[in-house]
Amino acid sequence: MPEEVIFESESRRSREEIAAYLRTVADSLDDGSAITLRRGEESTTLDPPARPTFEVKAEREGPAEGPGELSVEFELEWDGNGGEESADGELEIE
Repeated sequence: MPEEVIFESESRRSREEIAAYLRTVADSLDDGSAITLRRGEESTTLDPPARPTFEVKAEREGPAEGPGELSVEFELEWDGNGGEESADGELEIE
């Protein structure tokens, strides 16, 4: 299935700024409200279902011998009908 990017933003931010963005998303999830992503004139609003799939991924890109680039990704996924999938294990983040 082809992927369509409907919104994308990438910028260097302080840890505090990133935490504020994540808190806003967390508050929207707690409230059951939609999440609006906005940059300039571009925006998109998404309304996650009550139980979306939550994916956490840590990656290292680059040569096996070098430091490479590290990343952590947090992703919410759901189908257009709001379908739910079952979790395959208990996630812990410390």
